[in-house]
Amino acid sequence: MKVVHTDNAPKAIGPYSQGIVVNNLFYSSGQIPLKADGELLNGDVKEQTHQVFQNLKAVLAEAGASLETVVKATVFIKNMDEFQQINEVYGEYFHTHKPARSCVEVARLPKDVLVEIEVIALVK
Repeated sequence: MKVVHTDNAPKAIGPYSQGIVVNNLFYSSGQIPLKADGELLNGDVKEQTHQVFQNLKAVLAEAGASLETVVKATVFIKNMDEFQQINEVYGEYFHTHKPARSCVEVARLPKDVLVEIEVIALVK
């Protein structure tokens, strides 16, 4: 088991890792729209989703994976009425490769953000 850490994504805000690699699979912790320096991006849901993807790309790269090797994504959103906006941004990052996905509305997310995404990916 390998713990993944990069300074190009926000540090964990609790007792967990940015991600773990086990048997050539990378499991990310949920990424929220914190910038790498830990500052919260307070933009709209599209801006927050873009920041989440920047964080995911950073931890995936550190693990030896990429968006192209993601096999499963789980999207947590605060308001299902914003699903289409999140989906538009999501489609910019997964336009040819389309991993399996779940999307659930939740009552609340850390730091009251609008979106959180976690992924499972193959390590190259």
